[in-house]
Amino acid sequence: MTGMIADPARWSSRPKPARVVMDGRHVRLEPLDPGRHGEALFAASMAPGVQDRFRYLFDDRMDRTGFEGWLERSAGSSDPLFWAVVDKRTGRAEGRQALMRIDAGHGVIEIGSILWGPAMAGTRLATEAQFLFAGHVFDDLGYRRFEWKCDDRNLASKRAALRFGFRFEGMFRQHMVVKGQNRDTAWFSIIDHDWPALKARYLAWLDPANFDGEGRQRQRLQDIDPA
Repeated sequence: MTGMIADPARWSSRPKPARVVMDGRHVRLEPLDPGRHGEALFAASMAPGVQDRFRYLFDDRMDRTGFEGWLERSAGSSDPLFWAVVDKRTGRAEGRQALMRIDAGHGVIEIGSILWGPAMAGTRLATEAQFLFAGHVFDDLGYRRFEWKCDDRNLASKRAALRFGFRFEGMFRQHMVVKGQNRDTAWFSIIDHDWPALKARYLAWLDPANFDGEGRQRQRLQDIDPA
């Protein structure tokens, strides 16, 4: 399947995502494996800025024993379904992300449980990690809708969603209680109608010609007109 726009009159359920490797130019998404990824992911999670990385996640900062328990549970979960984000240059896992709230019957899926360590946050690695997920959702699985949700107070996450091409749809008030606090949830989405133009924009942004010798972008993702 190659990113076809779904016709509701002919819609049928799509497959659920499987534990497959997604390979890009800068990163490789590998199904989460405690033995392969655990050491590097623990280091990334505990690097400077740890409080900011965990502030809006459902899980909290963990010691080594707690992290190993989380890792085993997460590696065995099918929803959320976790991948490690591996920097192809170093071979190290620098972050993790998941496909979750999987609704194959309606073709809806969410990216979530994102923890991108300092070596990849705000870099080409993070953008390509998101791009690989979106391409898998639309091009490989044929889903209709890809969601991004976050705590409405999480300004960095909301900015990232918009930069990545998600459209803001509204806010669910008192949606959850997380870590003893109310969570109003901001909802964003990309739908299959959006994807062809967004895909072209991502590919143009990720092109090596868009970066100078120091790795600085020449054009921002949101400013690129691939036409």
